[in-house]
Amino acid sequence: MQEQYQPETVETEAQAWWAEQDCFRAQEDPSRETFYCLSMFPYPSGRLHMGHVRNYTIGDVIARYQRMQGRNVLQPMGWDAFGLPAENAAMKHGVPPAQWTYENIDYMRGQLQRLGFAYDWSRELATCTPEYYRWEQWLFTRLFKKGLVYKKTAVVNWDPVDQTVLANEQVIEGRGWRSGAKVERREIPQWFLRITDYAEELLNGLDNLTGWPEQVRTMQRNWIGRSEGVEVAFPVDGGEPLRIYTTRPDTLMGVTYMAVAADHPLARQAAETRPEVAAFIEECRHNSVSEADMATLEKRGVATGIEARHPITGEPVPVWVANFVLMEYGTGAVMSVPAHDQRDWEFARAHGLPIRQVIRPADETASVDLAQEAFTDKGVLMASGEFDGLDFPQAFEAIAGYLESRELGTRQVNYRLRDWGVSRQRYWGCPIPIINCPGCGAVPVPESQLPVVLPEDVAFDGTGSPIKKMPEFYKTTCPECGGEAERETDTFDTFFESSWYYARYTCPDNHDAMMDERAGHWLPVNQYVGGIEHAVLHLLYARFFHKLMRDEGLVPGDEPFTHLLTQGMVLKDGAKMSKSKGNTVDPQELIQRYGADTVRLFMMFAAPPELSLEWSDSGVEGAFRFIKRLWKQVHDHVSQGAAPALDPASLNDAQADLRRKLHQTIGKVSDDVGRRYTFNTAIAACMELMNDLGRLEGDTDQDRALTQEVLESVVLMLSPIIPHVTHRLWRELGHDRAVVDCAWPQVDESALQSDTQELVVQVNGKLRSHIRVPTGADRAAIEQMALADDNVQRHTEGKSVAKVIVVPGKLVNVVAK
Repeated sequence: MQEQYQPETVETEAQAWWAEQDCFRAQEDPSRETFYCLSMFPYPSGRLHMGHVRNYTIGDVIARYQRMQGRNVLQPMGWDAFGLPAENAAMKHGVPPAQWTYENIDYMRGQLQRLGFAYDWSRELATCTPEYYRWEQWLFTRLFKKGLVYKKTAVVNWDPVDQTVLANEQVIEGRGWRSGAKVERREIPQWFLRITDYAEELLNGLDNLTGWPEQVRTMQRNWIGRSEGVEVAFPVDGGEPLRIYTTRPDTLMGVTYMAVAADHPLARQAAETRPEVAAFIEECRHNSVSEADMATLEKRGVATGIEARHPITGEPVPVWVANFVLMEYGTGAVMSVPAHDQRDWEFARAHGLPIRQVIRPADETASVDLAQEAFTDKGVLMASGEFDGLDFPQAFEAIAGYLESRELGTRQVNYRLRDWGVSRQRYWGCPIPIINCPGCGAVPVPESQLPVVLPEDVAFDGTGSPIKKMPEFYKTTCPECGGEAERETDTFDTFFESSWYYARYTCPDNHDAMMDERAGHWLPVNQYVGGIEHAVLHLLYARFFHKLMRDEGLVPGDEPFTHLLTQGMVLKDGAKMSKSKGNTVDPQELIQRYGADTVRLFMMFAAPPELSLEWSDSGVEGAFRFIKRLWKQVHDHVSQGAAPALDPASLNDAQADLRRKLHQTIGKVSDDVGRRYTFNTAIAACMELMNDLGRLEGDTDQDRALTQEVLESVVLMLSPIIPHVTHRLWRELGHDRAVVDCAWPQVDESALQSDTQELVVQVNGKLRSHIRVPTGADRAAIEQMALADDNVQRHTEGKSVAKVIVVPGKLVNVVAK
């Protein structure tokens, strides 16, 4: 064994052995308990960043630990390969998005392999390959036939220069993030999935996801947004009633105006005769539809000249067009109660509209100053006629009953969740498998014609999607009538691919079906690892997709992921690492300098996985020093030859203490890694144990035997975290079987037993000595032994002992004055 640790040699050797033995290929074995460990797959951007390294190291540690527990582990890896960044790169570098993507995949695969992750590479998939996306096309056509897919006109953010729809986060101060063009709100046909049909099940299912962080479950509950309210009809002379939904029917008597979206039929009607309304609607076309932007938008509007009538009092209520109302949310209209809604209050103050209080605090001594802000709490009704004096629950029932009895309203359960718009007017995505026929309408592509393959060799000029300019792609014939027709040129939202990849990993080599019986063998995923930024949309869509596949008989169970770990960000100088901030650290450079094990060890030691990790160059150096010290301790031990067998009965007190500490450490690390996922404290416990081993004096047979047991146990416990060096050290410790195939060390309960125990002794709170006392000694005996200790007497000389505090099994504190 070489005296010096050489990470590159050690890691190359270990990885070659794993590859030769095909160690991590998962085989279905009904006789063994399965464990499916999955980390969210990366976008092939070209290089791994430290967030990737942390995420995948966490997953790898869990997978390797579960393998040592004897479970049959599946840990796959793939690529979330469609998306806008590839199109941007195509424009920037002049290469087709497919070429850019596949080259990045090759490079990043090498980076992941260099880090030693225990992936079953035989199951690798890339979502941009027809072998993968044909099956989501197949499922889409099934959902279309079931009525779970539909097309409707929807308002979107439209970039007139890039000729594409922009997500809300791609609109910056009203302009396209790339082109800088002023974004327009356009109505264009979009494809939708009826996720709202599953809203109640998605909501109720959260109660069963006890292995998920409560924060994530709360975020999903809020996103689904179940509410109980009343749909109220405000009659409009000569037209359809203006329907609104409210969760606060108790405030109905305080309505002083109605607000409708710029796209509402009443707004368009008013625009025909009122130029100021038409101008305002045009202005609203350039507003973002982001809820975050709407919340901070200056509340602007214009009167339509149309009046509705209050459903209870019959009073006229003016209708305004307002920029804070969106047509796609609810009915596109709201009843405005400025005394009891802050947004309505701000609008009313800006436009001189009445503010009528109809709710007072339950505490009659409390005051309300509507000149300063709205009173939004629930309270007791006032100025509300026959409903005066009712509290919120009473008023809800009474007013809802009044409206229902007159057919002016109905109780409803509503959801904030909206159907999922899955179509994108971009090129680099999965083609939507629909043929548009002038006579037959939208027709799903027959199964025999799937997949609809996206052309990869395209000329990309950056203005619109290339396939919209390729007659050879979109011109076709209708499967139903045989007439001329055109393919859909929109592509799927990339969330589509990432919503079911976890299931395809179970059977990626099946070319005849989306899933087979292997899905039932492995699913659900036991442990899912990924960033908190995916807490809502990705995880919600994956849950939805699982239920869709379940209802098609493709997968078992109701949920895709049993346990979820959301790791924190990697920070440097208090800020998230990013190229724009110039504070990134290249994993490749670190690996070349220190080795992959050092990078892995630092990532796991610097912070608990769910918290943010502050980058530290000195912390990396410290991790490297520890591995070198571990290497040297093994080297020094094995250079003396094979160790004799351990005889626990012949150990002296110091040896017994160390062995007790060893098995206490095994217990703690087992819990830290296996249950708590606090890898940092597990590593700290191993470091502490190694320090204790370094203090072991003597070179007797039992010293060497005990050293062998400690080193073997530490190597086993650290092997999921630093797998390369432990692969080598395990062999140097005399074992033929590779550490990757070994079981996790077990606690020897007999080692934890002792006739004596060591206690810390403090004088006035400062550590001064250690004493060994008989197990079970009473308080008086412990006090006497502590006061008789030489160091204690030296630090209490000339002082009187006021009291002695004994904490059984831990410490004695002598208080002297």
